[in-house]
Amino acid sequence: MMWILFIGTMAISLIAVARVKSTYRKYSQVPTSSGMTGAQAAARILSTAGIHDVEITEGEGMLGDHYNPLNKRLVLSPGNYQGQSAAAVGVAAHECGHAIQHAEAYAPLQIRMASVGITNVASQVVMWLPFLGIMTGLLSAYTGLLIMAVGWGIIMLFNLVTLPVEFDASRRAKLLLPQLGIISSRAEDEGVRKVLSAAAWTYVAAFITSLVYFLWHLLPLLAGQRDND
Repeated sequence: MMWILFIGTMAISLIAVARVKSTYRKYSQVPTSSGMTGAQAAARILSTAGIHDVEITEGEGMLGDHYNPLNKRLVLSPGNYQGQSAAAVGVAAHECGHAIQHAEAYAPLQIRMASVGITNVASQVVMWLPFLGIMTGLLSAYTGLLIMAVGWGIIMLFNLVTLPVEFDASRRAKLLLPQLGIISSRAEDEGVRKVLSAAAWTYVAAFITSLVYFLWHLLPLLAGQRDND
């Protein structure tokens, strides 16, 4: 059953990632009518929002785009930093959405930032505890399940609060790009929407995966409690 669970959740994640890559490749061939690159689009969006303390830099690798609120740095992968496509400006605008959220103290982003540390600890626990438990035999089955349920519960809640953060950033991107004249044609608008929608599914897949593992470890504990009662 554990292998079925692992393969099933892995398949969901792989399908989501494959969808992002194929959609991105397709709409990276749709040029922007404005001729703006992702970096230029990001600069215009941030300037219009009155944000002048965020550094826009070119990163490495494909789709490694992110906004780091700790150092106020917006990192775009080379294809998006230099690219003049609907996909490039869509991704850039999405990351700008996070910068705007940060400037506005958007509550879900604040919660997400505050929970990064404990989530990283929980990720290490659920990764290594099964191996340590098997090798040392120091933990009872109940204790192991309890710790794993707490760990996956923390990860699940982090992924849950990530959903409104990501969906809101995409919503802002879809509104700002046509408003600022960065995109104007139907093909460009379609490209932006489909790229951002495909990316959103990776976060949904992460939440589903963490929820399944949380329930997998929690339900035996609840069943054991009912038996004791």
